[in-house]
Amino acid sequence: MNQSKKIILTGIQPSGKLHIGNYLGTLRYWPDYSQSYNCFFFIADLHSLTEDYNPAEKRSQIITLAAEILAAGIDPNKCTFFVQSDIKEHLELAWIFNCITPISFLERMTQYKDKSKSQKHNINVGLFDYPVLQAADILLYDTDFVPVGQDQLQHIELTRDIARFFNNRFGETFKEPQSKLTETAKIMSLTDPAKKMSKSAGEKSCLFLADEPEIIEQKIRKAVADKSGLENLYRLGEAFIKNFDRKEYKDNNLKLKNTLSQAIIDSFKDFREKRRMWFGKEEKILEILKKGAEKAKKIAAAKMILIRKKIGISLT
Repeated sequence: MNQSKKIILTGIQPSGKLHIGNYLGTLRYWPDYSQSYNCFFFIADLHSLTEDYNPAEKRSQIITLAAEILAAGIDPNKCTFFVQSDIKEHLELAWIFNCITPISFLERMTQYKDKSKSQKHNINVGLFDYPVLQAADILLYDTDFVPVGQDQLQHIELTRDIARFFNNRFGETFKEPQSKLTETAKIMSLTDPAKKMSKSAGEKSCLFLADEPEIIEQKIRKAVADKSGLENLYRLGEAFIKNFDRKEYKDNNLKLKNTLSQAIIDSFKDFREKRRMWFGKEEKILEILKKGAEKAKKIAAAKMILIRKKIGISLT
């Protein structure tokens, strides 16, 4: 690891195929980050347990996500790429942070309130405590920058609060990370533009990176094009169509949809080919994740030795 470079950390939950909202929100920046920063990219499988899921599918979701991240151009030799649950120190540090984080700070989190509404039958403690584990993910590696969208800024501020709580009580131990705001506007559902693009809304609402050309054409052709739907298509146009000018497509939705479909098809041609290649190499994927976990474990374990001494539970 180049000690002169700042550290970036970010993760993605394994819950099915990546869609264009995932890509534009974070993944498209990862190869560039790898050139300029020491990067920790991880599959946030522990965070994904807070939502409804099928245990029989979780392993395949992790492998699928790893394959798609690699197909998107992530070079595991230029970053630390691992699965969150392989590093037990994340959970240990989260518990320590639980013991210094006021409940009132977690009660302010708007994402908890939003998610509680969407899964009323499963409002679990993990859903409430999610930001504390997220703070542990970040602070364990002395992270300088965390790429986030607007909806995650509150969590990064809590992470900074937790770092201060710990440092004030036990001595200087953690950096206070900075948010690195991603530039892309929020991508909405193709079938209900009032809602954020999400796999939970069904296949037709999402454009997946792995979608074949005919599927992309079909989904874009059927996309809602009322005022809010059109705004969503314009956002996609700005992301994928070279020299995009909204005026060129005013009152010509057919031209917009046709041009947008082709631009998205072309943008992910290389991804689709690499994805097919990686899906035939599960053992190689597992080997890459193991090596990444070994790199992360060294750093996390060393940090936890220091933390245990600071809080008074180290007996060696």
